[in-house]
Amino acid sequence: MMLSHFAAVLVFSLLTSVVFGITQRSEARAMVRYGAYCFALFVGGTIVASWLMWLIHH
Repeated sequence: MMLSHFAAVLVFSLLTSVVFGITQRSEARAMVRYGAYCFALFVGGTIVASWLMWLIHH
């Protein structure tokens, strides 16, 4: 299975966010909200970091 870098980031973000949501919150609704929040931060941080690296390179 060949994944692009972005697809690998999405898979990593999803799995990590699920674990963070389950282990950091006790109520089901809070788990989902925190997991979604972590997912957005992971993906957003990756996009920002990739643009910064592109700007540094060029």
